[in-house]
Amino acid sequence: MTASVGERLESTVREGHSKDRIWGSIQRLCDWLEKNDYRGYDTFDGLSSKALRPLTFEKPFLRQVVQQGVRRFPFNIRPILGIGKSRSTKGMGFLARGFMRLEEATGDAAWRSKAEMALQWLTNNKSSGYSGACWGNHFDYQARGNFYLPKGMPTVVWTSLIGQAFLDAFDRYKRASYLQVAVSACEHLLREVGTTAEEDAVCIGYTPAHCSLVHNASTLSAALLARTYSHQPEESFRTLAEKALKYTARHQRPDGAWPYGEKPNQQWVDNFHTAYVLDSFKCYAQGTGDQQFHKTMMDGYAYWKETFFLADGTPKYYNHKTAPLDIQCCSQAIDTLVFFQDLDADSLPLALNVALWTIQNMQDRSGYFYYRRYSRWLVNKTPTLHWGQATMLCALAGLYKLL
Repeated sequence: MTASVGERLESTVREGHSKDRIWGSIQRLCDWLEKNDYRGYDTFDGLSSKALRPLTFEKPFLRQVVQQGVRRFPFNIRPILGIGKSRSTKGMGFLARGFMRLEEATGDAAWRSKAEMALQWLTNNKSSGYSGACWGNHFDYQARGNFYLPKGMPTVVWTSLIGQAFLDAFDRYKRASYLQVAVSACEHLLREVGTTAEEDAVCIGYTPAHCSLVHNASTLSAALLARTYSHQPEESFRTLAEKALKYTARHQRPDGAWPYGEKPNQQWVDNFHTAYVLDSFKCYAQGTGDQQFHKTMMDGYAYWKETFFLADGTPKYYNHKTAPLDIQCCSQAIDTLVFFQDLDADSLPLALNVALWTIQNMQDRSGYFYYRRYSRWLVNKTPTLHWGQATMLCALAGLYKLL
């Protein structure tokens, strides 16, 4: 049924009001970022506490207790533990992408200067001791079991997402040096990171030292390889990308979902890691022209969209429960929905609903976004950088560009 003039006018007013709200949120967030010199906390920086670290006796279990204790504590206790705000490699990558999107949306060259600042910082802060461009955490990290990442060890997640920022910059500014950073990052993935083979498919490892079977890490690597291939057609890039996506496609569950990983203790299904996988399948198709995974991607997208959102736009964390309401679930949901707007007419309205819900429920009056909301009254207001502020700037900028 064709909308009436009144309905179309009401829709236009509503969309215009929403665009103003998105822009106001972006401005408040940027003001906060500048006041804090683009620094914040990280969800997993608990081992940086000089007060608590000695109590771990460098035992993996005790390191995890400290790290998770700081992360899960309902309030930000980092200042009293001596953990300061820092810049983050992944955070600066998302900020660079957000600034470029804002330049495209507004035509204001000041955003380009900010993007170039972030990209130069990333160039100056690559992980050392490895071949190719790569990036890791600015803190030690203890995962489950004996999976330990010392400060600076590169991960394929960080490297792949940051590599995408340099490809954005190359697409926009046509500077060859930006493409070469992405090419170098792909060479790092090929030379330094191991794979686990399964027939004619592989799962790309998480770091140069860990061949973990984690779907979002492997597919994000494939996405960078495929997109870089579209600019510099190295067949080894395309081949590894295709093999990695074959692995994840084969491990899709009948309902369209993917677990976080293939180990018995990695069988949960969550919002933003699923979104990473979906983005990666789409990026591969765009970069190579290969549509063999289209049904896999769209089955996964349908499952994700139907499973992870409440009627008012609230993004759930897990497939089986809503809480905790996590800021990265919000930001990545917006970003993925915007990315899929050419394949789904309902994605952009849902992205807008998620954005407006997030601004209403997760943004502080000072401009930054809270880490997690557990209930109406219990909120962890820690100002995380990459987990919250950088990803939200990138996502809101991408949405604003299309409104």
